[in-house]
Amino acid sequence: MNRHFDFFSQRLADPSGRGREFLEIGRVAGRFPAATTAPDPAGGVFEVNVWCSNDYLGMGQHPAVVAAMQQAAGRFGAGSGGSRNIAGTNHQHVLLERELADLHGKEEALLFTSGYTANDGALAVLAGIPDDCVVFSDELNHASIIDGIRHSGAAKRIFRHNDAGHLDELLAEAGPDRPKLVVLESVYSMSGDVAPLAEVAATARRHGATTYLDEVHAVGMYGPQGAGLAAEAGLADEFTVVMGTLAKGFGVSGGYVAGPAALVDAVRGLSRPFIFTTSLPPAVAAAALAAVRHLRTSESERDALRRNARLLHRLLTERRIPFLSDRSHIVSVLVGEDELCRKASALLLQRHGDYIQPINAPSVRPGEEILRIAPSAVHGPEDVRRLVDALDTVWRDLDAPRADAPRADGPHAGPPRTEGLPGHAA
Repeated sequence: MNRHFDFFSQRLADPSGRGREFLEIGRVAGRFPAATTAPDPAGGVFEVNVWCSNDYLGMGQHPAVVAAMQQAAGRFGAGSGGSRNIAGTNHQHVLLERELADLHGKEEALLFTSGYTANDGALAVLAGIPDDCVVFSDELNHASIIDGIRHSGAAKRIFRHNDAGHLDELLAEAGPDRPKLVVLESVYSMSGDVAPLAEVAATARRHGATTYLDEVHAVGMYGPQGAGLAAEAGLADEFTVVMGTLAKGFGVSGGYVAGPAALVDAVRGLSRPFIFTTSLPPAVAAAALAAVRHLRTSESERDALRRNARLLHRLLTERRIPFLSDRSHIVSVLVGEDELCRKASALLLQRHGDYIQPINAPSVRPGEEILRIAPSAVHGPEDVRRLVDALDTVWRDLDAPRADAPRADGPHAGPPRTEGLPGHAA
């Protein structure tokens, strides 16, 4: 008997341990958020409206972005040909890094193949190289941040979500002479709430800590020229290192960090996920460069995203459909039970043609399952109204719990519980 294989076979057979389910779709270029599903067993396909994509601004189908990718592929071929230090650095990579550094007002920027590897690779160096460094990390930080801190081997202290007072206490305990790194996100991917950036920046400055801000769900969508929430608040200079992605607001693929030359150079020379992997295809870098340049001069996409998010917040509140935060474009409808969440998602798809992927453990804790809605700049107001009508019908059919009256402090269902989240509590 192969006991190793048998372990996974038994796990798959256990309903409580079932894996995630994936819907195969083909986004329709020029008509997104429309997408077609893969053929069913009878050979049929149908069109759906995608409400859970991270291509928040629709830049993945923007004519300038598509044209840049096509032209670069025709000129340079499909792949980069190697890692960045061995035959894999194309001029498109260099141009994109310069553009990103300028966007954030930093000395240098460095590309990674994904946002995940950017966090993992950069934090392993920035936290792991200084002797006796201690990292202070928000308890709702993304898995890539958690992994980067783990791989650094540095000591860590977890501060309560968005609690600058607790961060202040932990920083004081570390003492004035110890190297300190504060890591947080500006917009949190599951709850959609926003960090108290001014308070965190002031607290870190008071204790002489370096700051690392993940702006993955903010770059492109917020701030002057799409530089993110720190820039929108006039705090860009308060955060030492900014990390972002090219796969969400910019609609392509890849990740990056931007910051002081000394720190970026250290990551370039020591980060294993950067050194030991093939670089982004030049066509991807060229497309991302076109997206960044476009969004530095265009406000129309950001304006449309804000309008749709605000409309969705208002309509959900009117129908008493619970959601976690009205602070951003990420609108997480709280279901709170795995099977109910799956059923709601299935009914929205089958009866209404609306695709919203159910989010379950380990992305959220068991009992905090959500439908994570991402209204985009390419949805129209009538799309939003129709979606809320569909949600209201599904909520009634499933007898799903409704929200209480909105609280004065903003959230419409109460914030998610955070103690013991997978990864960071360990």
